[in-house]
Amino acid sequence: MENQQQLKKTLGPLMLWGLGVGYVISGMYFGWNLGLEQGGTLGLAVATIFIIIMYLTFTFSYTELACAIPKAGGAFDYSMRALGKDWGFFGGMAQNIEFIFAPPAIAFAIGAYLNIFLPSVPVIAIAITAYVIFTALNVYGVEAAASFELIITVIAVVGLLLFAGATLPHFQWSNLQQNALPNGWSGAFAAIPFAIWFFLAIEGVANVAEETTNPQRNILIGFGSAILTLVTLCILTFLASIGVAGWEAIVYPEAGAVASDSPLPLALAQKMGSNQFIYKAVSFIGLFGLVASFHGIILAAGRASFEFGRVGFAPKALGQVHPKFQTPANALVVNMGIGIIALFTGKTAEIITIACFGALSLYIISMVSLLVLRRKEPELERPFRVPLYPFSPIVALVIAGIAFLAITIYNPILALIYFAILGVSYIWFKVFHKA
Repeated sequence: MENQQQLKKTLGPLMLWGLGVGYVISGMYFGWNLGLEQGGTLGLAVATIFIIIMYLTFTFSYTELACAIPKAGGAFDYSMRALGKDWGFFGGMAQNIEFIFAPPAIAFAIGAYLNIFLPSVPVIAIAITAYVIFTALNVYGVEAAASFELIITVIAVVGLLLFAGATLPHFQWSNLQQNALPNGWSGAFAAIPFAIWFFLAIEGVANVAEETTNPQRNILIGFGSAILTLVTLCILTFLASIGVAGWEAIVYPEAGAVASDSPLPLALAQKMGSNQFIYKAVSFIGLFGLVASFHGIILAAGRASFEFGRVGFAPKALGQVHPKFQTPANALVVNMGIGIIALFTGKTAEIITIACFGALSLYIISMVSLLVLRRKEPELERPFRVPLYPFSPIVALVIAGIAFLAITIYNPILALIYFAILGVSYIWFKVFHKA
């Protein structure tokens, strides 16, 4: 039985970098530009600056927790230890909601992209096929999954660098000033979910801590290098895209059209048309970015759900590992089923927003857990301590709290759905969990 609940240690710092960047790199290729429709260049820029500050302070604070408590449950384990079972449950559920609801949104994008090349195959069929393939890869083994993630992540990073190299020669500061704040400062608050989309799920690195060799050293290296890479790519992509012809050119394919999910090809088309090699190359490589995030978040979600089942906060079957591959196969398959159900709703933007609710809840509870553990367990071995404590976790906590409030105000119905999921699952937990 003990062997059925132990994960295999195989990951080093390079694999962790690949996972960390891969989890979120799709956010550079699609989705973030929808925030321009809300906030314009200035509104989204201000929202993104605050979100970058949040993620920098959060990531290094979270690294302290991951190094001190290297368990697959991530935020669940930290909040459980610091705040007790009830808040541990909420931290774990928020994490599960984030990681389970983000992949269906990305699967839609994968399906829509491939549908261009395979118009006879329905988008939903491609998305479901992607779910089955990448769930099977994760069941097969974390080392194979992480190796695949590293390869496609490197390709996706190269794609962003190619894009920047092609567009920056055409960059003009005046393009950043065109209609820079179309909806006033309220638009900056409405743009927050799309700024978060640049970095959503970076914390998934902590969920493979139990499968990491020398986690106290390698998590810091992998996690730290991943967030710094993503911040650099975020700024580069933001400026290179909008600087070509203004924000409206990478939101609307043509006047009166609905907002596009492909800002990079739209930016390239402004100066070189859609028949050039670089246009086709970046568009094709964008698929690798989508796959990297889709596959990576499936991996992290499996670990989060596995830990929830292992401690009995969800059905115990989720907490079993495959006897041959030593991976959380049951959790992976159940998450796939939930994701496929979400696909049939057809509500991509709404699914993304619910994932953001889960992420921000996770950040808030995790930062409170860090502050409490510093006071409650001062003797806990902490191989890494966040710089500028307590300033760093408090800054992350405050920005996450403001962002959560803003998203709630601008998405009241989705907020009710999110809290309903938490409420129903909490009732199940109180009724069926055996202490």
